Amino acid sequence: MLQRYTVDHCKIFEFSKVADPRGNLTFIEGNVSIPFAIKRVYYLYDVPGGTERGAHAHRELFQIIIAITGSFDVVLDDGSNQKVVHLSRSHQGLYLTPHIWRTLKNFSTGASCLVLASEYFSEPDYIRSYDEFLEFRRVATC
Repeated sequence: MLQRYTVDHCKIFEFSKVADPRGNLTFIEGNVSIPFAIKRVYYLYDVPGGTERGAHAHRELFQIIIAITGSFDVVLDDGSNQKVVHLSRSHQGLYLTPHIWRTLKNFSTGASCLVLASEYFSEPDYIRSYDEFLEFRRVATC
């Protein structure tokens, strides 16, 4: 049986913030600031108003999602419970476990979303159908 991750395993991480009159600095170190080595980094930007991103789950991948600029909501779903997390601070990141359906929406104008991932891109790791996700959750907990 696989680890049964729920929306409660997804939490906000506070990263170090070095305040300086010339501008703040935040750093993130794999296996130090976050509980995994960073194997991939990508970002979303210029998201048109009303557009949603994500709408999938992962089988093995862990992620940190950060609102570098602007704000957006992350809707988390474990098949039984949902939670909405609003991201708007560049020194905070949302830790996402595998087996959680995520949808990003309500992007403010100019928002940029940075994602730190525990694995390289692998299409087989994605669950892109919500019905398949629910079946995966059911089978994974038997």
